[in-house]
Amino acid sequence: MDGTATAPKIATARDVMGLGPFIPVVTIEEAADGPALARALLAGGLRSVEVTLRTPQALDAIHAISAQVPGIVVGAGTLLAPADVTRARKAGARFGVSPGFTISVSEAARAAEFPLLPGAVTPSEIMAARERGFTALKFFPAKAMGGLDALKNYVPVFADVVFCPTGGIGLADGPSFLALPNVPCYGSAWVATADMIRARDWTTITGNARKAAAQKQAKG
Repeated sequence: MDGTATAPKIATARDVMGLGPFIPVVTIEEAADGPALARALLAGGLRSVEVTLRTPQALDAIHAISAQVPGIVVGAGTLLAPADVTRARKAGARFGVSPGFTISVSEAARAAEFPLLPGAVTPSEIMAARERGFTALKFFPAKAMGGLDALKNYVPVFADVVFCPTGGIGLADGPSFLALPNVPCYGSAWVATADMIRARDWTTITGNARKAAAQKQAKG
């Protein structure tokens, strides 16, 4: 896939979920590695990437990816405060991901027309997010918070909500999550771990991306 191609238009969090069955969640220590990583993911058939704001270079990496590899939809993860929304958008992020749900972060994203996947795992959190108009949610940490069993139970209760589970999900687990009607995609770091990125092992990352992109995407 050509990294210079124009990325798909993204208006909502559901648009992000619809890009494919897998969103790679990456931690980048050197901003200069961002574009090469994005190209490796694109070459494997993945069209989005979530760069976590866990390193000093994360925002610069997002900017570099946005400027040099427009063919991939780059997002910012670990948004913890309204200021993170502002910084992520300024860096060129096309969407944001938050580990939990707060009114301040959700309203900052809404005001900025910035697609946001806020985290919600308990019924109360999901209801709070729904009341604010968010029905495309992150489910984190998935394995630790009930995983498949919890999400199965939410199907009839929250029929209008879809989830992107992340946290402890590996390649072998993906199909089981994607088989659920409320899981159009999942996220994980296994495709491009911090060690792989640090070693600049783009070949392995592209191979992993192919495996992830080939998984069946459930209807959201």
